[in-house]
Amino acid sequence: MEVYIVLKVVWWLLLGILLMGLAIMVGMDMGVGTILRYVGRTDGERRVALNIIGPHWDGNQVWFILGGGAIFAAWPVIYATAFSGLYVVMLLLLWTMIIRPVGFEYRSKLPSVAWRNAWDWGLFVSGFVPMLVFGAAMGNALQGFPYHFEWNMASVYTGSFISLFNPFAILAGLLSVSMSIFMGAAMLMNRADGPLFERSRKLLVLSGPLALLLFSIGGIWVANMQGYTLSGATPGAVSNPLDPRVVVESASGAWLTNFRAIPALWLLPLLTYASVVLGTLAGRAGKSHFAWWMGALAWIGILGTVGVAMFPFMMPSSTQAAHSLTVWNASSSEHTLVWMSLWTAVFVPAILAYTSWAFWVMRGKVSTEQVENDEHAY
Repeated sequence: MEVYIVLKVVWWLLLGILLMGLAIMVGMDMGVGTILRYVGRTDGERRVALNIIGPHWDGNQVWFILGGGAIFAAWPVIYATAFSGLYVVMLLLLWTMIIRPVGFEYRSKLPSVAWRNAWDWGLFVSGFVPMLVFGAAMGNALQGFPYHFEWNMASVYTGSFISLFNPFAILAGLLSVSMSIFMGAAMLMNRADGPLFERSRKLLVLSGPLALLLFSIGGIWVANMQGYTLSGATPGAVSNPLDPRVVVESASGAWLTNFRAIPALWLLPLLTYASVVLGTLAGRAGKSHFAWWMGALAWIGILGTVGVAMFPFMMPSSTQAAHSLTVWNASSSEHTLVWMSLWTAVFVPAILAYTSWAFWVMRGKVSTEQVENDEHAY
């Protein structure tokens, strides 16, 4: 097998891993923001919640940066097409995420109740909206994006901002939000006591079954929607976004082709079901650390299911199927992928080591007394 083909598949896998890291780590922090006003009934409890993720949330943003950087370098055509056509969504994502660091830093600077409440709502928005957009993006990817290329290879987006939030995309977005609440609640249970612990447990037990319900509805929906197939490909060829061998399958179940060809892939959705069920039961029993790891495995199952269902498609076109972007026609050059692989082999283990170390050092319970007596606390 050619090295170039292997590198394309490796970088498809690495992008999936980076998206999983983003969903697990960043999603956890955003989940805390989403549930902040429910789990924290007093100012002290809300400060405890913020200080639980305070040492980690900015470091976790590395996964967001890595994901964007990987698309930019390994899949430049996808980066250019997505960011030019979906720039309004990207700006929405950017504006809501800008609120996060400001909210963390400024919320407790003044004792005013109105001031702190305003920032609490800001943190809610900056937690809920990005995860909704993240899930909606996956939902739209399965349906195809309305774009095509002109004669000079400039991409033209023909859809609207509102059309991106169609019923299926909203369902996928709510699944993403549910999983982020699950992970955020598990994190708060890990390091909080008393009422904060109990309210977080209640949300975890509710969000797990909700996520499974949404995942099940989404699975039935995908099994009955049209999909895309590639009739004969040249994986090792030089990237070219125009591929006339792409066919839109109007028959239901097109996205299940890979599962029918390789039955072992059904283990990915089964992993989602098993992980959420075990995680919910663990959360009910107060075993929050186990619940957190089950939530992480559930995210791997969800994103893995979407990825293998779409393979080799990455950004299908709903208006010009032949202009769909795939693993084979949208990657960087072999030289670029080789150098990226070398640097990734150095930096990703370093990031994993640093993240593990940070969580180990910052382990233990956080109390209201600790937060109120620490002038450096959020």
